[in-house]
Amino acid sequence: MKKKLMVIASCALLLFAAGCKKDGQNAPDSFIGDVASPTWTVPEAYDYTSSMTAVVKVDLKAQYPGKAADWQLNDNDILAAFSGDKCVGTSSPNEGLFFLTIVDAEKNITLRYYSAQYKNLFEARDVFPFHNDDHLGTIAEPLVPTFVVVKQ
Repeated sequence: MKKKLMVIASCALLLFAAGCKKDGQNAPDSFIGDVASPTWTVPEAYDYTSSMTAVVKVDLKAQYPGKAADWQLNDNDILAAFSGDKCVGTSSPNEGLFFLTIVDAEKNITLRYYSAQYKNLFEARDVFPFHNDDHLGTIAEPLVPTFVVVKQ
């Protein structure tokens, strides 16, 4: 009976560890990938019926000090806003911040970040509601989302 309980406990522990390992796929030992720079595009200006803005700071070094200790913002980095699968805003860094105009979102907003240094895609853990004429973050207090590696 005691041996049977030990086997059951061992199996449960292994199943738990396997589940944790799956979540670990979002936290690789290295953020370095081989993803080409995305070609995210936003609908033409004449299609806009509503918009909002966001001032965003990406700081992988602060979020992952061990894994991203060498990370630096790069002029070729891209931040994009998505409403479902539709790209509704893009921005390149400007003095350490991303200034996004988000247009015609029908659902919540998801932020995706491409790191030219790591050649990898990241996605914000949190989604944000779209509200016409709203503003997320300011220059003094930018929105600082937590990003995870996009599973490829």
